Amino acid sequence: MREYLVFRLYGPMASWGELAVGEQRVSADHPSRSALLGLLGAALGVRRDDEAGQQELSRSYRFGVKLVAAGMPLRDYHTVQWPDIPKKFAYRTRRQEVRDKEKLNTILTSREYRSDSLSVVAVEAAPDAPHGLSALADALRAPVFLPYLGRKSCPLALPLDPRLGGFDTLKQALDSRDDEPFVPGVDLDDDEPREAKIDLEKDKQARYFWDEAMADVGMDATLQLTRHDQPLSRRRWQFEPRRELAYLAGGRQ
Repeated sequence: MREYLVFRLYGPMASWGELAVGEQRVSADHPSRSALLGLLGAALGVRRDDEAGQQELSRSYRFGVKLVAAGMPLRDYHTVQWPDIPKKFAYRTRRQEVRDKEKLNTILTSREYRSDSLSVVAVEAAPDAPHGLSALADALRAPVFLPYLGRKSCPLALPLDPRLGGFDTLKQALDSRDDEPFVPGVDLDDDEPREAKIDLEKDKQARYFWDEAMADVGMDATLQLTRHDQPLSRRRWQFEPRRELAYLAGGRQ
């Protein structure tokens, strides 16, 4: 039996960044490893420029994700300043690109989001992790920095509600939140507790994703995915590819 920290991610909009090419900023349908590490780092108060702290987080935690509802795709358009393309040198930073105001042009870019998506996340800690799962749960309940769903413009719509538990498999941990309400609410008229009801259409086929290194998952992989979301350097915003395994379950789960 292994101990997992299980929490949920739900919001009106989420953006789980994939490879950014040109004017397109696409989003996956489920959380990326870099986004989940960033969420834990924000809750713990680990700053982005703390290279050692970020690397320690990356080495210490693995994630399994159950995509309960993928949500609807949403595309937003932006105008962005862009410089003329030089022939003899390359810009190294965004600051260099916008330094010469007279050479800036305006281009149209698009950013993808997922609307009304719901995921359940299970965290597994390495034996030498700097923060135990109990400490992570406390941090998620009272985060140092505001957590969000991939982009700062994507706030949480429900509490993360982190819970610790021992389970024989990763699948049991991810399925442990199936039959509970989203969040308890309060009727302002009589102050009596009531169940908050959210009209969210769950997908007909639940999807599970997990780090290749995780053991005792309780599922046979249906797919193998390559994602470029393993942080190399948060300061330089560099990532490397990793292999993610997936299982597609039949029926409503």
